[in-house]
Amino acid sequence: MEKFAALKELIASAEKDAQAFYGKGNKAAGTRLRNALQNTKALAQDIRNEVTAKKNAR
Repeated sequence: MEKFAALKELIASAEKDAQAFYGKGNKAAGTRLRNALQNTKALAQDIRNEVTAKKNAR
């Protein structure tokens, strides 16, 4: 559950950059948003692997 909570926090923190990029056209915010989304992807994959390992262990 710790990784899932971290994923939720990461998405929440990226929201400010998403608003700045889409609402104001801030290019730097777009770069930060893309970085946050890449980190989200990696963390989500870690969670998926963990879930699969626990499911197969039962």
